[in-house]
Amino acid sequence: MTAAGDLHERVAFDEPVQATGPGGAVTTVWPERHACRAQFIYARGSEVVEAARLEGRSTFKVRVRQCAAARSITTDWRMRDTRRGTEYAIIEVDDITDRQWVYIVVQSGRASG
Repeated sequence: MTAAGDLHERVAFDEPVQATGPGGAVTTVWPERHACRAQFIYARGSEVVEAARLEGRSTFKVRVRQCAAARSITTDWRMRDTRRGTEYAIIEVDDITDRQWVYIVVQSGRASG
């Protein structure tokens, strides 16, 4: 059983938004949409995870509290570890398996958006 005391990490979730800059150039900006405490669960075992690890990418399952903001996270967004500054691409979001938690699979070293 997971308790709130297990949420040792601090993360933020950014949504990609298209912005028109000077001269009509379209760029993607990443405004922060949700920040919260989280628990990182090291992913191990599958061939895909092992192959990513050999390429220098880390894969984690991240557990955050269930709330409207957490349920709005999609695979287009990115996650930032605000303590270490690492950015992660969001691979999968599971907000229906558990009424108390949202589980998010993330991977470092991948292009977000």
